[in-house]
Amino acid sequence: MDDITRTNVEAAAFRRLLQHLQERTDVQNIDMMNLTGFCRNCLSRWYAEAAGAHGVEMSKDDAREAVYGMPFEVFKARYQTEASGDQKAAFDVAFRENVADRAKDGES
Repeated sequence: MDDITRTNVEAAAFRRLLQHLQERTDVQNIDMMNLTGFCRNCLSRWYAEAAGAHGVEMSKDDAREAVYGMPFEVFKARYQTEASGDQKAAFDVAFRENVADRAKDGES
């Protein structure tokens, strides 16, 4: 696969991921963090960082809206639920593991 085709395929897959996450409003960010080590907020940060790397300035709010498909505050009010004690405890473990894995891989 040539570079242009690969970029187009990756862009299409990313757009489908965003669509999926926007449709699955029942999936809480804390559950995503606990299972995958990233959530919609992480994805929006990566989006803004990638935009910046290409000379496009993007605010945190604009990046979140691109990922959530609506302003973050609207998403939060409509779909975000209070995390349970179990979810918070699992997050503490997952966060420590994620930080340790990133340090081992030399990431910040």
